[in-house]
Amino acid sequence: MKRIIRSFLSFAAVLLAASIVPYRASAQDRLKLSTIVIDPGHGGHDPGCISADKKTQEKNIALDISKRLAQKIGESLPGVKAVLTRSNDTFVTLSGRADIANDIGADLFISIHVNAQAKGTSANGYSIHCLGQSSREGNDLFSKNLDLIKRENSVILLEDDYKTRYQGFDPSDPQSYILFSLMQNAHLEHSLLFAEDVANAMKGGPIAHSRGVSQDPFWVLWRTTMPSVLVEVGFITNANDLKTMRTPEGRDQIAANLLKAIKTFKKRYDGSMSAATAPEPAAAKPQAETKPAQKEQVKADPAPEKVSESTGTLYGVQVLATSKKMKSSDPFFKGYTPLEVRSGKLYKYLLVPGEDLAGVRRKKKELDKKFPGCFIVSKDGETITRIP
Repeated sequence: MKRIIRSFLSFAAVLLAASIVPYRASAQDRLKLSTIVIDPGHGGHDPGCISADKKTQEKNIALDISKRLAQKIGESLPGVKAVLTRSNDTFVTLSGRADIANDIGADLFISIHVNAQAKGTSANGYSIHCLGQSSREGNDLFSKNLDLIKRENSVILLEDDYKTRYQGFDPSDPQSYILFSLMQNAHLEHSLLFAEDVANAMKGGPIAHSRGVSQDPFWVLWRTTMPSVLVEVGFITNANDLKTMRTPEGRDQIAANLLKAIKTFKKRYDGSMSAATAPEPAAAKPQAETKPAQKEQVKADPAPEKVSESTGTLYGVQVLATSKKMKSSDPFFKGYTPLEVRSGKLYKYLLVPGEDLAGVRRKKKELDKKFPGCFIVSKDGETITRIP
């Protein structure tokens, strides 16, 4: 297992480094939600979940809803471009889906799926998933969602070169998920906000039951360098959910509700980007304790960053937003001493804080290579605002 972890961590470092250029070239130069990538799950020789009568496949439901959503975005949100990771019945690798979003510098990533119950038909409803760690202590990460996580990640095994592409990662082995200690990222905050927008927009829809928002280790979400969510729109194993998803009207209403969530998120995203209070996931799933992913060691826990008593605005580079409190000596920070800011249910960590914005911009250039996706924020009291 240690050998697998070392191999995977080396591979992960390459993936993170590869994502720097696409993201930096776009998202950091604007504060507008202008490009959305919609990812219809599965496709081609990967049908996803299949109904009991074998007449309906997840890949077709996901594609139809995704195409309807893309069309609605084009009709009602001028200036917003919707890009599909697949527009027909073709197979796209998990890493390939994330690469599409990263390469075009997308501002939002939405992966559409259909759920299934391993045994029985009683489970129903929609759920929204984003990447991150639960704030709950002492609970088993895999107690509720492991079957779903394993099923969605198992698409890896259908790829011809998966042993090379996903070195050492076994989607069927719970121990492999220790590697997702790497999943903390600067975009968790807005992923959680959008996930709540989706949950609220889908209330009272054609599939009315909400299973809430959870944080889970889906590979495709970990690989994207922007706010990202995975939506399970309903259960193909439940008669009522399936009946809704089989009708054009039902699929169209699901797409309409997703559009409603996007509009809510866009209004917030295009504004000041202030996120002083981020909602806690409605049903966050805990994560097992893991060892830090980085090898670099820091001898002692540095003292907290001291900030001037000036009432002026403070600037810094946000490198992490997480629901778990981090030690300033954590190898994640690569020897930098972070400034911790509590924001609602999240802890945000800023590096190189100071009142000189130009100085912070200069320092950010060296951080771009070490913390892909980092961005500059201003701190005014308890309010954290992203700035260009």
